[in-house]
Amino acid sequence: MPKIHLPTPLRPYAEGAASVEVSGSTVSEALEGLVVRHDGLRRHLYDEKGRLRSYVNIYKNDEDVRYLQQEATSLVQGDALSIVPSIAGGTAEAADPSTLSNEEIRRYARHLIMPEVGLDGQKKLKAARVLAVGAGGLGSPLALYLVAAGVGTLGLVDFDVVDDSNLQRQILFGTGDVGRPKLASAAARLKDLNPNVRIVAHEERLTSANALSIFRDFDIVADGTDNFPTRYLVNDACVLTGKPNVYASIFRFEGQASVFWAEKGPCYRCLYAEPPPPGLVPSCAEGGVLGILPGLLGVIQATETIKLILGNGEPLIGRLLLVDALTMRFRELKLRKNPACVLCGPNPTVTKLIDYEAFCGVSSEEPRPEPGMPPADALVSSPAMFGRIPAVTVEDLKAMRDRGDAFVLVDVREEREWAISDLADSVKIPLGTLPQNLEKLSREDEIVVYCRSGARSGNAVQFLRQAGYEKAKNLAGGINRWAERIDPSLPRY
Repeated sequence: MPKIHLPTPLRPYAEGAASVEVSGSTVSEALEGLVVRHDGLRRHLYDEKGRLRSYVNIYKNDEDVRYLQQEATSLVQGDALSIVPSIAGGTAEAADPSTLSNEEIRRYARHLIMPEVGLDGQKKLKAARVLAVGAGGLGSPLALYLVAAGVGTLGLVDFDVVDDSNLQRQILFGTGDVGRPKLASAAARLKDLNPNVRIVAHEERLTSANALSIFRDFDIVADGTDNFPTRYLVNDACVLTGKPNVYASIFRFEGQASVFWAEKGPCYRCLYAEPPPPGLVPSCAEGGVLGILPGLLGVIQATETIKLILGNGEPLIGRLLLVDALTMRFRELKLRKNPACVLCGPNPTVTKLIDYEAFCGVSSEEPRPEPGMPPADALVSSPAMFGRIPAVTVEDLKAMRDRGDAFVLVDVREEREWAISDLADSVKIPLGTLPQNLEKLSREDEIVVYCRSGARSGNAVQFLRQAGYEKAKNLAGGINRWAERIDPSLPRY
């Protein structure tokens, strides 16, 4: 019987299973057997017309079935299928890269005695210009190791401030940095690590208006972003400027890494032609991430970047590395250049940067999150994908409770979150179990649904209203905003 490997975001809809054995002689039959057994997976894998969603890729062993016989690809005993969804000012002038000072020779001594690096390789590192987009969980280890290795110019793009919730994984920062702009803290830490490196800080949001001008000053771009609009923007800007894109993404215990370089292999759009609907793939803010995992993936990014600079080794071009830290297993899948890619194919239709929030179905009208708050709140309102989801504010909810209004409060967080913070008298229905627990709710009741910050509850309200619960509304900002504005005694997480 073929085995289907499930990524972490889909496991709650399959009773937590990491893999499921199914019967079927083709990919289509195996997938149908999977969703028959675990119906909650159906809407994540198939659209309303029963077609496999474009942002879900299926691999037979290590081959993308799109380049075999697609869903008609045959299966035999021992084959395994993998479901791979898309997952969620400078200081000083650079010193002369043609020479190394005596201090630099001492600093990089362990590199200089390696035949793969040597003096010439260290000079290549000193002459290199690398841009890290994001100074968070991935960007922290990436920046630290590139600077330690002697990469001559490191650019950083970020506009956030340090929040105490960052410290679990963003090792560039310490407790004393909380409340400071990330780039100011990062530059100070990196210059302390290696004063020979030039730090170029772009304290601004990366947009279609500035991406090309920023990218042109660098040789390599490393993508440490945490949202789909910026991820597609980074990819497209890299293709249009001819830069390699050293990619990684993380979720809970799992990560992905690759090198997208249109001149030598596929780009990110070759793997994921379209983004998932907003809110369908949870962010790390909603789903969590093991603090060590971005360190692991960020180090992989740094390693791939250094290999590209040195011109040594076999970079992850045309390969997707899947990391499961819970089992400490690494798997590799082949990536192929899509001849129909709208960006890097022979007949591109995307020839300039676009509105990526509109492309990803994220409303540009939504307010930006406050510093330190997760961006997930903005994902629940999507004119392109879901339509405006009815919502109430935390102030509305407090007034409803104070008046004694009749309504049902529904908590769709996971059970492990209930002990962190809680709103009294709420009905507990984790989002993944909502379809099986509709009998706990009445279509006649006013319903207010909440989660941590509003993304999962927005999805729940969308589902409920489609199921006939027309009085369901989302609590904007979730329990974290309630703790911030109504009850400061509750912890935010």
